Amino acid sequence: MGLKEDIAANIDTIIATRWATRDGRVVPESDGIKFHGDAVKLDGTFLYADLADSTGIAALDRHLAAEIFQCFLSTASRVLRNFGGEIRSFDGDRVMAVFIADDRNLRAGRAAFCLNWAFSHVLKPKIEAAYSAKLRALALNYGCGMDAGSVWVIRGGVRDNSDLVWIGSAPNLAAKLSELRNGAYRTWITGPLYDALPRERKFNSADGKSMWEERTWTAHKGLRIYRSSWSRKP
Repeated sequence: MGLKEDIAANIDTIIATRWATRDGRVVPESDGIKFHGDAVKLDGTFLYADLADSTGIAALDRHLAAEIFQCFLSTASRVLRNFGGEIRSFDGDRVMAVFIADDRNLRAGRAAFCLNWAFSHVLKPKIEAAYSAKLRALALNYGCGMDAGSVWVIRGGVRDNSDLVWIGSAPNLAAKLSELRNGAYRTWITGPLYDALPRERKFNSADGKSMWEERTWTAHKGLRIYRSSWSRKP
């Protein structure tokens, strides 16, 4: 069978296969989902952490970019896993984690603030100390976006070259929010997720000060979103 026939036959199989969905109690692995007609329904909180200006860093020095990317991705992964996040995607300089169970919003919020602390107090100072001369033209930063909702999880690709695909607005909005950056405001969430956060992730227990600022996302149909510059030491 030639490539054209192989592609056509696979498309026909996908279209003809009846979808079977099942409720997920854990975040699935790619090999736990079939290629055709198989979807896991999952309620989760999605967090994307995205390094800023990776193109500029790579253009400046590929060796430097490799070390910064590794430092950022390993730091983010350690923080997200520490708070129960299941990491399911790496895309260049970006990592995505899924939080499930009843306290998922609380743990995702803690992870976001802890990542901000780790970036500000550990990663950024160490990188700048090691490469101060090369980094003068760059402002090392990142963005973190979060949203919660129901998704379908399917398997995309071909055998031995596949990954999970997340069908739903929550992961898409979280990814887009991670691209928003405004100085020290590195954490961005949707209005519905803010409403669902427990009080301890909205207000400082010491003085009752709000940890978030409400904004309007004009580039996305005027969606209500919130930003935060707060951090939390591990």
